[in-house]
Amino acid sequence: MGTSIPREDRTGAGLLLMCLAVGFFTCIDTSAKWLILFGLPTLQVVFARYFGHFILALAFYVPREGRAALVSNAPVKQLLRSLFLLGSTVMNFMALKHLPITITTTIFFAGPIVTSILAIPILGEKVGLRRIIAVCVGFSGVLVVIQPWGTAFHPAMFFSLAGLMCASLYFIMTRLLSGVEANATQQIWSSGIAMTALLPFALQNWVWPDTTQAWIIFCLIGFFGATGHTIATIAHRWADASLLAPVVYIQVFLASLAGILVFNTWPTLWTLAGGAIIIASGLYIWQRERSLKR
Repeated sequence: MGTSIPREDRTGAGLLLMCLAVGFFTCIDTSAKWLILFGLPTLQVVFARYFGHFILALAFYVPREGRAALVSNAPVKQLLRSLFLLGSTVMNFMALKHLPITITTTIFFAGPIVTSILAIPILGEKVGLRRIIAVCVGFSGVLVVIQPWGTAFHPAMFFSLAGLMCASLYFIMTRLLSGVEANATQQIWSSGIAMTALLPFALQNWVWPDTTQAWIIFCLIGFFGATGHTIATIAHRWADASLLAPVVYIQVFLASLAGILVFNTWPTLWTLAGGAIIIASGLYIWQRERSLKR
């Protein structure tokens, strides 16, 4: 499928896939916050997210690809990628325990700036000045949403900042492994390493869900993780990391919707105004990329 599709079409498809992946990422955060507020320990929720991911990855890939799905061509890079993803999830879930989902989401929106900068020395990608300016404008929209000048700073925001750095490095490592490592191996390794590392900590204070709704969410969080990251991996094979990075901005609206439907928290006019800036920035970057490719 790869070589017969024009590069411009593959880039567009990569953008669409990344949008879909962001939707699943919002489901992960929403499920995690709900479970933690329900009373489950944070590390247990993280373990459930990766355990479900690991089981689904094994069930889907091993019957199709056999033992090859378990063998890594770049084990050191794969280990680093998996640890960055685990660190991002742990930090984000710890922040979600204390902060609204919209706040944790918007802090992560600094990711495109970090990823775009890291993509230059690590990936050797060419990032034009106009795209960098557009990403910074998009981040200004994030600041409008967060309103750091009008709210008290919560220490839990440090968890989000640490998670932001881990997530940016995770996407950089994903790009480095593109064409080197099969998607199957990436999914199995990332979830398996995280699950194994968390198991002893999760068992220390294990709490079983005691309602049907809690059990459903407890099981679905792994599915959201497996599906979202599989789609994101494919997207990074079809488009540059620095181009895909601003796509995550749409999550501010998805997080706001989740806040309304699940946690009964409504977005403010500041959220809508900041979201408009973010979307405008993302559309400009997308259009600029299409013009350059033409």
